[in-house]
Amino acid sequence: MTVIAFLTVAPTREGSLSADVAAAIEALDDYDVSYETNPMGTVIEADDIDELLAAVGAAHKAVEADRVGTFLKIDDKRTSDEPASSKVDSVARELGHDPKRER
Repeated sequence: MTVIAFLTVAPTREGSLSADVAAAIEALDDYDVSYETNPMGTVIEADDIDELLAAVGAAHKAVEADRVGTFLKIDDKRTSDEPASSKVDSVARELGHDPKRER
């Protein structure tokens, strides 16, 4: 089974959030998950939901602020072991090119 999630963790305040985001991402390193960060959040992949949820909880707790907002979207594909990259590969096949464009 492969569990894929999209995670955004940030304090509610003004100014740069990069140090807080870095703390949340660093917390993921203690878990058996892979991840890729992009400008809007982090995609996390794990073999099981319990490991994924533990990692997400640690990321949330790693942000030290009076108020922290966490957005989590989970795709728990229980009948497949396909990695998250297979979703991107499938879209690329339909497009006929890599689904990325530089400005």
